[in-house]
Amino acid sequence: MSTELFSLTGKIALVTGATHGLGMAMAMGLGKAGATLVINGHSSQAKVDAALAQYRGAGINAHGYLFDVTNELEVNNAVNNIEADIGPIDILVNNAGIIRRTPLLDMDLAEWELVIKTDLTGVFTMTKPVVQRMVERGQGGKIINICSMMSELGRNSVGAYAAAKGGLKMLTRNMATEWAKHNIQVNGIGPGYFATSQTAPIRVDGNPMNEFIISRTPAGRWGDPDDLQGATIFLAANASNFVTGQIVYVDGGILATIGRPSNES
Repeated sequence: MSTELFSLTGKIALVTGATHGLGMAMAMGLGKAGATLVINGHSSQAKVDAALAQYRGAGINAHGYLFDVTNELEVNNAVNNIEADIGPIDILVNNAGIIRRTPLLDMDLAEWELVIKTDLTGVFTMTKPVVQRMVERGQGGKIINICSMMSELGRNSVGAYAAAKGGLKMLTRNMATEWAKHNIQVNGIGPGYFATSQTAPIRVDGNPMNEFIISRTPAGRWGDPDDLQGATIFLAANASNFVTGQIVYVDGGILATIGRPSNES
């Protein structure tokens, strides 16, 4: 089989929230598959520049822009600037997001609204101007929304996040339904539990949460961020041209067996 189905050479991919963590891992995969990479950050230009140094050190043609995905004016200006400076966006990965671990009875409205605005409304705000231009060009495109296992499950203290990610699953399906006629495929990726700097304090021998996650995951381990690259490349490439409205869970099998340890018969 030809690998051309998975080549992103000549494509421009914008990945939001790609200055670190899982966003960086997915963006690295797109860049190594041949895409010209555009990353977004919102906290500081220094973080964007530091991330660009890592991408370029890996031989990837990368560019960075500082803007907030929840700010419609900033998003519209950024999309205009990216397409003027680099070229038309072929692939958009909506990765930027936040989580607040607060029980619902303790959460105030401002905190709730911040999570929903960032993780759900921000995807709409970011995607709309990108897709408007895709439709005008008539060349199709790829949208990948980063969902979560919380798109399917509830868990203590993450009610706002679960509500946003559950909504994002349905937004993904509705985007796919509306835009398929324009040859725009919209899919999601739902990461499981991954080894990142944020989870480092948990991933130690003897930590009950570490043992719980490993025992409930059939693969018997935490995910490596690079494990997300294959699904991201597939959904961004021509290999997935008849795949739309789907959520691909990259979770080591945990959703297939949630509720009992993997070492039980």
